[in-house]
Amino acid sequence: MSAVFAIVRRELLSYFVTPVAYVFMVIFLVLAGLLTFYAGDFYDRGLADLQPFFDIHPWLYLVLVPAISMPMWSEERSSGTIELLLSLPVTIAQAMIGKFVAAWLFIGFSLMLTFPIWITVNYLGDPDNGVIFAGYLGSWLMAGCFLAIGACMSAATRSQIVAFILTAAVCFLLLLAGQPQVLDFFQDALPAKMLGALAQLSITRHAAAIARGVLDLRDVTYFVASIVAWLAAGVALVDLKRTR
Repeated sequence: MSAVFAIVRRELLSYFVTPVAYVFMVIFLVLAGLLTFYAGDFYDRGLADLQPFFDIHPWLYLVLVPAISMPMWSEERSSGTIELLLSLPVTIAQAMIGKFVAAWLFIGFSLMLTFPIWITVNYLGDPDNGVIFAGYLGSWLMAGCFLAIGACMSAATRSQIVAFILTAAVCFLLLLAGQPQVLDFFQDALPAKMLGALAQLSITRHAAAIARGVLDLRDVTYFVASIVAWLAAGVALVDLKRTR
């Protein structure tokens, strides 16, 4: 665990010594505020909740999370520092977990900076803060799932641009999987069980369930299993490319 903590500390500090972290936080906070209060019809709804705020998170993450995850392994490989990293007394799995946890904590910190929106909705009304907290938890789990996909795609290529495109494409497909229009399109072509399985692949379906304040074990299991599976695939890719 000490090796993982060392990598987490190294990676987390690296975010704050480059402008990438600050650009991410500024863009995320500005867009989250503008889209919630204006594009999300926050005032017109007349409800004291943060549903519009959480509804835009998947689409913000679709662009911003790949930008955070794309250099995880691509930059290490293109700059040649991956050999130095793997020559240290650390396994590939420990390096993968450390990089992932650091990025996940960074996004969690960015989410925490949106607390003025939470304060605003409490000032304007009397919201269910338990539901809002669940929404934050669901959003963070969804970000972790996106990051795990990004870590895997970054391990697959030395090009950061390719890693960004692959991550965005996979995440976009998982966002579309549970959309009613997609399910209706495949309704006549797929059996009911396969259609249900397709719906269960949707990231938004599970995140939305948590955001409603329903902390179902199946939704949490979906995110945890997805994160573990994508990170394991990323470890296998790094190991495969190292042996070539």
